[in-house]
Amino acid sequence: MSSSCEIENKPKGWSALLKSWYFWKPFVGFTAGAVAGVLYYYFVGSASGTSPVTSDLYSNMLFGGMIGFFIVKSPCCTC
Repeated sequence: MSSSCEIENKPKGWSALLKSWYFWKPFVGFTAGAVAGVLYYYFVGSASGTSPVTSDLYSNMLFGGMIGFFIVKSPCCTC
């Protein structure tokens, strides 16, 4: 059975890595998710502090960043 997913080749060396989309795509996804987590904290978050996820700014940033990272860096491209 053939797969239509393309395998991303990892760049060799630090300068090539920092210039490649292989590095920037997950970085941008994590950053956008963290910003979304901050916005969620300020506009929707739990004011009473009963929810462990929505009552802390840093946990919202981490959770949003992880979600953004996993959306961008999904294990299956277009399978």
